[in-house]
Amino acid sequence: MKIAIVGATGLVGRLMLQVLAEMKFPVSELIPVASEKSLGAKVNFAGKSFTVVSLAEALACKPDMALFSAGAAVSLAWAKRFTAVGTYVIDNSSAWRMHADVPLIVPEVNAHTLTKASRLIANPNCSTIQLLLPLAVLHRRYGVKRLVISTYQSVSGTGAKALRQLEDERASRSVSMVYPHAIDMNCLPHCDVFLDNAYTKEEMKLVNETRKILAEPDMPITATAVRVPVVGGHSESVNVELMQAFDIQELKRLLASAEGVVLQDNIAENLYPMPIHAQGKNEVFVGRVRRDFSVKNGINMWLVADNLRKGAATNTVQIAQYIVDKLKVKS
Repeated sequence: MKIAIVGATGLVGRLMLQVLAEMKFPVSELIPVASEKSLGAKVNFAGKSFTVVSLAEALACKPDMALFSAGAAVSLAWAKRFTAVGTYVIDNSSAWRMHADVPLIVPEVNAHTLTKASRLIANPNCSTIQLLLPLAVLHRRYGVKRLVISTYQSVSGTGAKALRQLEDERASRSVSMVYPHAIDMNCLPHCDVFLDNAYTKEEMKLVNETRKILAEPDMPITATAVRVPVVGGHSESVNVELMQAFDIQELKRLLASAEGVVLQDNIAENLYPMPIHAQGKNEVFVGRVRRDFSVKNGINMWLVADNLRKGAATNTVQIAQYIVDKLKVKS
């Protein structure tokens, strides 16, 4: 397939190329796209070198698929121009996620809702993706009555400049500030911008995207998102009040059998998910699964995933693979 990567020189774009190669995705022609300052640069893929081109040049090539990871403004301006020439667009920004006519997809959860007419598809927020893999199986089996999420998000979720701030602070170098405060040796209860309701945009993404993916527009959900001085890998403390009674061992078996989930839950051996072990992996790791005795039918669990992989690049490529395999788009 003729594949365009919009944002090919960024953190997620480079990882998309890596995941495409790992998954042996059928790429017959690669079209790397980046900003004006990167035009003419070279991108390596599958042992070959490709030249970075502009969005207009990529559009003229009429690619079969375009994987976007260049920010909401670029996606809003260009995504539908690509779909108009027959391209399937999978967008990793927040631009289209809450549009009613745009599918918001975690393949293991709701890829079955896609059709050949689904030309523009949104990739959820990284924290939403890792939450939904274990949550969806619990919701299908027991029903979710209420959900409380606290995130511990790595600086890689903000981008390369944030990583540089952390590195410079640790090395006692002159710092270009991305965050309003120091991030090394600190925690910031401030992911994205604050909204009029006193929640951050990141917190409301968790609420609204979860409701859309599960098709539960009124599900009671609340969230607190925190940035922590970790290079890569997001963690989440999730408290779920279920609608039905459960056996804790059955519930753990259900989680262990969920597609894309690895259960790491042996406190006798200090086995539980940690971001340092999740980096470079495509799965969502779940542990510290235990009953919440303060409410009826409540559980607590701890989730960790590589936010740049399953939280972005891997999920995007999995959507593309589903389109090829299940919708029988040409390859």
